[in-house]
Amino acid sequence: AGDVDLWGLPEGVKTAFFGVGLAMIFFTAMIGQLNSQVNASVCMLDYCNNYFSIFTMWVTMAIEFTGLLHSSYLIAMLVNKLAGAESDSKEDPPSGGAMLFYWGRCLMSLAILSFCGVVTINALFTGQTTIWEGIPPTLSFITFLILMSIVGMLEGMQIAFFACAKLRAEERGTSKFAKMTANLLFKGDGNNL
Repeated sequence: AGDVDLWGLPEGVKTAFFGVGLAMIFFTAMIGQLNSQVNASVCMLDYCNNYFSIFTMWVTMAIEFTGLLHSSYLIAMLVNKLAGAESDSKEDPPSGGAMLFYWGRCLMSLAILSFCGVVTINALFTGQTTIWEGIPPTLSFITFLILMSIVGMLEGMQIAFFACAKLRAEERGTSKFAKMTANLLFKGDGNNL
C-alpha cells in the first residue's frame, strides 16, 4: 500500500486489499473462475466438439480412474449418512474385485489427503509459510480454515448453480432465498452475473 493515494481509500483498506492480498483472492475466486463457469453452465459438455475438449475430458477421466480424489466420495457418503438420505446413483454398487479396487482408491485418496493436511498444519504451526509477519500460528491456522471454508462454499454454490441452470423456474425450489437467488442469476438469458 505504501504512500500511494489510491482512490482516496483509508490506509486500512489499502493494507487489507493490496498489502495482505485480499484483492487477488477475490479476483481469482470471483472474476477469474466463478462467474465464467456459471455463465457457461448452460452449455456444459454440449461444446465437446474439438480435440482439445476431448483431450481435457480424457485427462479428467484418467485422474478419476487413479482415485486421487476419491476421498470426496467418502465425504459424500458421510453427509448422506448424517442427513439420513440414500445415495441416488444410476450405477450398480461395485462388487468383487471392482469393490476392492474402489475402496483401495478411497483409502489411498484418504491417505494422501491426510498427509497433505498434516504437512500443511505442521507448516502453519512451525512458521514455514509465507503468511504475514507477526501473525501467531493459531491465527494463521484459523485464517487457513476460514479461507478453505469460503472456497468450499463457493464450490458448493457453483455446483448448485450448475444444477439449477437446467431447471425450469418453477422447479428451482420454494424457499424465499432460493427463489430470489435463482431469479437474480437466471434473469434474462441466464447470464445475469
